[in-house]
Amino acid sequence: MKLVSVVIPVYGVEKYIAASITSVLAQTYSNFELLLVIDGSRDRSREICEQFSDRRLKIIQQENRGVSAARNNGIRHSQGEYLAFLDADDLWLPEKLAYHVEHLENNPQVGVSFSRSAFIDEEGKSLGIYQMPRLKDIAPVNILCRNPVGNGSAPVVRRQTLEDIKYQKEYQGNWEDCYFDEQLHHQEDIECWLRISLKTSWQVEGIPEALTLYRVNFSGASTNIYKQLDYLETMLAKTEIYAPELIARWGNATRAYQLRYVARRLVSLRDGGSAVKLTHQAIATYPQIILAEPRRTFLTLAAAYSLWLLPQKFYQRLESFVMEQTGKTQKRRILKDRN
Repeated sequence: MKLVSVVIPVYGVEKYIAASITSVLAQTYSNFELLLVIDGSRDRSREICEQFSDRRLKIIQQENRGVSAARNNGIRHSQGEYLAFLDADDLWLPEKLAYHVEHLENNPQVGVSFSRSAFIDEEGKSLGIYQMPRLKDIAPVNILCRNPVGNGSAPVVRRQTLEDIKYQKEYQGNWEDCYFDEQLHHQEDIECWLRISLKTSWQVEGIPEALTLYRVNFSGASTNIYKQLDYLETMLAKTEIYAPELIARWGNATRAYQLRYVARRLVSLRDGGSAVKLTHQAIATYPQIILAEPRRTFLTLAAAYSLWLLPQKFYQRLESFVMEQTGKTQKRRILKDRN
């Protein structure tokens, strides 16, 4: 069996890290190493990590440099033919690695394998809804505008794929191999997948099962949401250097999709007024978003206005009904795609 290297950046996650580690150790595919990169965390995260005695677990300490630097450090210390990434507050189902290894083994042209994800709340309870991205025939424009990989806990990547895009950067007098851009603290995963899609022949492809449990965590969310918009511009500027036609054609579309995404997050934060403003900004930035995805755009606008204008209790009942119906539809689609 091929060795899989699992990399978890660890920073300020003492509430969640034990559950995340446990979900890795419970994998049905057992030939893996688990690298926990302590990114200068000052809480009890390292102490909790050290309580696990599994021989496959390795702890790497670094000063606080951010998630991209932590992933890069984990990759440099890894030995596996495949690299799997898990954010420290998310979870995997036990079959996660087994599905991805099979997918990569059976599809030698695929460099990035990802799964659908199920949403959970801060306490780990299922929200009954899923990330339902495009799974096949993924072009650079799909990654740029919609990021089908979805989140940092969904992908498993061939080592050779990462080797094909690596570059070197000087840090404190030493040259280090880099894969994720350490200047980006948001959008870094999209930038990496986009670079793979544009600069190599590797394909990005998903599998229909929802194998990642993605935690909706609103700690510091409002600040981070707006930072995503700033880092998006940094990512677009970097990509424009080597793919100017792509950014010229799809830059505004990318901004609009991100604005709409931020608006949905603001709805979750119960900031209806700001959500309305950003949804209108998304439509003004790229009016074609209405024709490209009318249902999602209308639902975002309807949710924002409903939150802004309706009594809170009525809105909560409406939101629960819509989420329940959405979850049922998504489950039916997952079953259909699986078969």
